[in-house]
Amino acid sequence: MIGGLHHVELWVPDLARAGRSWRLGETYIVVEESPALTSDVHDRRRPGLNHLAFHVGDRVDSLVAAAPSHGWTLLFPDQHPYAGGPAHYAGYLVDEDGFEVELVASS
Repeated sequence: MIGGLHHVELWVPDLARAGRSWRLGETYIVVEESPALTSDVHDRRRPGLNHLAFHVGDRVDSLVAAAPSHGWTLLFPDQHPYAGGPAHYAGYLVDEDGFEVELVASS
């Protein structure tokens, strides 16, 4: 599936209270408790939405290359395209407001 939602990740202050994850087909929601949570100032690392991830087929590299002209900056450039792990080819982008998207290659 190209262009479909891959997953949504939510960061919460209390994982036991929020539960772990939910899945419907290939789309899932991840709920994580993270020691990296910050204050209540709007920040992608605070409780709530961390990022949206999309299936992009084989377009990770072309989309990442075009991203700066649309206001997006590559996160983790020293680890790109394996910032999510050695078997996860993806691009992680952030905009000037701190919103993050993950562009996930087909496996």
